[in-house]
Amino acid sequence: MSVNKNSNRSNPSRRSFLLGSSALTAAGWITATTGTFVLKPDWAHAAGPIKMGIATDITGAIGASGNTNWQVAQLAVSQINDAGGILGRPIELILEDTASDPGTAVGNVRRLIQKHKVDVVLGGITSAMREAIKNPITKRGKTLYLYPQLYEGQECTPHLYCTGPTPFQQCSELIPYLIKQGNKRFAMPSANYIWPQLLNKWTRRIIEENGGEVVLEEYFPLDQVEYSATVGKIKSEKVDHVFLTIIPPGLGPFGKQLYESGFQKDGGTVSCVYYDENSPFYVEPYALEDTYSCLDFFHSVDDPFSKQLVKDYNAMFKDTKYLLTAGTASTGMYRGIKLYEQGVKATNGDLAREAVSEALDNISVAEGPGGPYKTVPGTGHCAMNMYIAQNKGGDWNIISSANMVPPNECA
Repeated sequence: MSVNKNSNRSNPSRRSFLLGSSALTAAGWITATTGTFVLKPDWAHAAGPIKMGIATDITGAIGASGNTNWQVAQLAVSQINDAGGILGRPIELILEDTASDPGTAVGNVRRLIQKHKVDVVLGGITSAMREAIKNPITKRGKTLYLYPQLYEGQECTPHLYCTGPTPFQQCSELIPYLIKQGNKRFAMPSANYIWPQLLNKWTRRIIEENGGEVVLEEYFPLDQVEYSATVGKIKSEKVDHVFLTIIPPGLGPFGKQLYESGFQKDGGTVSCVYYDENSPFYVEPYALEDTYSCLDFFHSVDDPFSKQLVKDYNAMFKDTKYLLTAGTASTGMYRGIKLYEQGVKATNGDLAREAVSEALDNISVAEGPGGPYKTVPGTGHCAMNMYIAQNKGGDWNIISSANMVPPNECA
């Protein structure tokens, strides 16, 4: 995908989402109730559908990621339903917009469980969102929860499965690679919440073990958009590499201010472990040039299944501006839905949380976005392929890969 400096991608509004949903309603796909969107299968089973709740950010600062998640969920479920469902039962998708706001999300997740009686919930993008909704789902709601996003690790809640990468999977190869490229002095500008706080502790250790040093580590409110003082420190401290964990809405302003300071022109490098093909929604394309990322999937992965999955997604959503990507949690969403399918099959159709959760503890899937994956028994996490990539002209070019990297969590 080529992008240019004049790209005018914008965050989705509730109006644009509702217009899109109205089109689906007209097509017979979605029926709407207050605050809820239901994607009904076009065929039935005597036992009724399996109800799958999707809780994601359709609106708000992370709306581009949430819309991608919702579309990927539709793709995965349509594939399952078109193949006869799970043991003959179709899946019904029920969406609640978490609106990039944990307070709003809690009430909406409760509606999924209490009103719609879903059998499983998938969703949450930021770790702050996961922290807000996990107890209403797993403890009070006694419902299985699959979290699709890359995150900071240390999530070992029973009946919660993480289907995105962990710090070990993302950084155990990326950081040594960056240091070998001559990056010794690191800065860590970060959003002030659990994901950067814990990820940075882990990453600092890897940096120091490999002969580098962290010369600047700062945390900012999630809505901060002015970073001139920090950018000045990065320049004065002669930083080689910026390991970036700021999130929208601050991500774009930071990227712009750092670029305009001449940091990259002077030889500095940048990485952000959730940068992907959807990042131009949040960051000017020129500020993405030459940056590094490490994820479980990029469009440049040379894998027949992955390439076909992107084609199927693009065919299903011909007019979408949201791409199937890993940093938006959409690969974790697809992975989670397919894992749930295999878990229910392993229970011979028993949808009870305890039965499916036990089955999910040891499942291998031969094909998925980025390659095969499997749950690691006793951890609630997945082993998966990982890729280091660099942005060149809007494309993410893979420069290194590792197969079936373990999560190193909760063992």
